[in-house]
Amino acid sequence: MKLNTKNITKVAYFSATSAKVELPLYDRAGINQGIVHIGVGGFHRAHLALYMEKLFNAGKAQQWGICGVGLRADDQKIAEALKQQDYLYTLYELKEAEDKAQVIGSIVDFILAVKEPQRLIEKLVDADTRIVSLTITEGGYCIDDNTGLFNPLLPQVIADINDPDNPKTAFGYLALALKLRRDAGTKPFTVMSCDNLPNNGKVTRQVMLSFTQLIDPELSDWIATNVSFPSAMVDRITPATSDAHRKQLLDVTGIDDIWPVVCEPFTQWVIEDDFCNGRPPWEEVGVQFTDNVAAFEEMKIGLLNGSHLSMALLGVLYGLDFAHQTMQYSALQAFVRDYMDRDVTPKLTVIANVDFSEYKDTLISRFSNPIICDQLQRIGSDASSKFPKFILPTLQWLLENNQPIDRVAMIIAAWMLYLKGTDEQDRSYSIPDPKADVLLAALAKPGHKVTNFLALQEVFGNQLSNNSNVVEAVEKQLENLKTQGVNGTLALMGYR
Repeated sequence: MKLNTKNITKVAYFSATSAKVELPLYDRAGINQGIVHIGVGGFHRAHLALYMEKLFNAGKAQQWGICGVGLRADDQKIAEALKQQDYLYTLYELKEAEDKAQVIGSIVDFILAVKEPQRLIEKLVDADTRIVSLTITEGGYCIDDNTGLFNPLLPQVIADINDPDNPKTAFGYLALALKLRRDAGTKPFTVMSCDNLPNNGKVTRQVMLSFTQLIDPELSDWIATNVSFPSAMVDRITPATSDAHRKQLLDVTGIDDIWPVVCEPFTQWVIEDDFCNGRPPWEEVGVQFTDNVAAFEEMKIGLLNGSHLSMALLGVLYGLDFAHQTMQYSALQAFVRDYMDRDVTPKLTVIANVDFSEYKDTLISRFSNPIICDQLQRIGSDASSKFPKFILPTLQWLLENNQPIDRVAMIIAAWMLYLKGTDEQDRSYSIPDPKADVLLAALAKPGHKVTNFLALQEVFGNQLSNNSNVVEAVEKQLENLKTQGVNGTLALMGYR
């Protein structure tokens, strides 16, 4: 049964189990569009869109419907899929006991910017738009990955600076819309990042102000005074949707969904309560508001994202495909747990009512979920942007506190070998990283490979290649990985 408005009332039960499929309990025609979300991928549809669905089903917040936005030509696929289904999609929660399917209707429109730039500008300027949220990945923030500061030399940024009335980047569109709202006397919208960036609200604000300073300093000052940029910690594992997932959903529920979203049962959202033009009552559906988001971000980025990237690089190199396989490999699970316990946890800020040991137990359990089949290639993608945020703060803390760096050195060495594109089973794989050419050029450069690699300032800054302790530690682990493989190197470190 094709998923669309006409057929939705026919979707009542799982065909195989007679378990009920959750459906929208509200009239979608009565939903107003108050949120514009840029970057409609799996995570957004399993997270923010779900929280809005919960509110709508409770008969609340109906002025906060979502208009999705795609900025890239590649977003045409999701635009077409959603349009064919009247912007409905199925959220398929995978767990060992019993799967859960829910048809989500909180996204009520979608704008593909490359085809309808003027419609996007009009939507952003519309007074009903009160929040603009972002999942544009780390690269979409136009920042130097090492310093975290705005990079005005990127080609797409230069293009928007030279022609601000015809933007292409997210911040170009935001700047133009905020200018038009200011000039019209319309209250500004809140800009809310939902990306895995440390201090994502502060980063977003810094980029917005730096960008607009180059175009219109008066606008930049107005934004600084009037626009809110709340920080948030977001968490839910959403593997890429596969044909197998689509078939499983169809077989179990009878729903023929072009692009469903699969996810784990766990979800968490912690937000700074700083909104300049109102917000939905998210606290009523499980969102936690706090003035200490930074501590939650530090915990999640260090323990979850850092461990995720580490096990992905080592797992792919060893010849594994999925996250749960790394946890079935006892030596690698022990390595990951030690990395959490001994390298990351000591640097974390204590959070009231949060037990770090319990949180780490939960992470190991989530990583071990065999039903999710989260692809290591997905987790390891764009590592050049993730490394400075997920791994290097831990390394820096270890160096400053004279602590052993063997595990982090192992992760760096594994990344160097991972970039060769061939695992220990002689299987080839792609390297999804926008800086792949730069990374490979550094490895191919004559001279000392580790020093050359650590000299990549856009990834590692300008100090690591001059630190003999780091160079020697990475060199040692690289040699061990080359001669002993992942399993042998873990054994040398005491993991079995």
